[in-house]
Amino acid sequence: MSGAQKLVRLLVGGAEVARYVIDPALDARHGPRPYLHPVRTLGGTVVTDALPADHVWHLGASLAVQDVDGTNLWGGRTYVRDVGYTWRDDHGVIAHTGEVERSPARYGHDLEWRDRAGGVLLTERRWLSASVVGLDAWRLDVESVLVAPDDREVRLGSPATNGRPGGAGYGGFFWRAVADGEPEVFTADAAGEETVNGSAAPWLALTGVRSGGGAYTLVFAGLGPDDRWFVRTGMYPGVCVAFAFDRPAVVPAGGSRHGRYRVWVADGILDRGRVAALVAAVRDSAGGPGQRERSVSSRTASW
Repeated sequence: MSGAQKLVRLLVGGAEVARYVIDPALDARHGPRPYLHPVRTLGGTVVTDALPADHVWHLGASLAVQDVDGTNLWGGRTYVRDVGYTWRDDHGVIAHTGEVERSPARYGHDLEWRDRAGGVLLTERRWLSASVVGLDAWRLDVESVLVAPDDREVRLGSPATNGRPGGAGYGGFFWRAVADGEPEVFTADAAGEETVNGSAAPWLALTGVRSGGGAYTLVFAGLGPDDRWFVRTGMYPGVCVAFAFDRPAVVPAGGSRHGRYRVWVADGILDRGRVAALVAAVRDSAGGPGQRERSVSSRTASW
């Protein structure tokens, strides 16, 4: 860990592919939380954006939810039913509380999802790992275990579940991409924002071009049983594993929510065949990077 902002650098073959900001110094209205930025292809093309002018609270790649039992852990205005987006004093923070594991290609830590008064809504253990998958691609794995307090369930919501129309079910593992011009997005059998937004396809790809000739492809996988893809390409480039796309998600009292999100980061524009081959090449082992820690009871919120 290094730097005033507590940075973790993820390396692949000795080359830095991502920086993970553990404790960002941000305005509370921006939803302070750990985030990955910049993330780069092996060729050096940056594929994340952070603090963009159009949505300042978009922070590279991060876990963020706009409504966690009434607390905004996404940043920006809160969508209020029958009112619309409103600035409210309801912003919390997702705070790093301790390191679990660290190596050049892997990092694990504990976090607390807190309301504006500092009360703990959820505890989390999170792992990030980077691995090479070819000459022009590497893969990011993010594994998360969210645990609710023993005495109450925790509701995860979105603007959509709070009444906003138009498929605005964002909130979960969110990736704010960056591209010059509108990127392309597709799944195995569909293409375009309007078609793939809200879908439950096993994987989703986004391709973009940067000024200077850098082109990239991002391939996302990891939807849970009730998750959906939230996708934007016209207004801005972004992809989210959405926890509450059209109905709230609930973490039961004393229970947990497990998620494992994979992102292949590749140089160049890949077609459906090459994307499918990347995804098919993954053979899951008996467990992810956090399997050892999962043997600890998920009811122990303090780990």
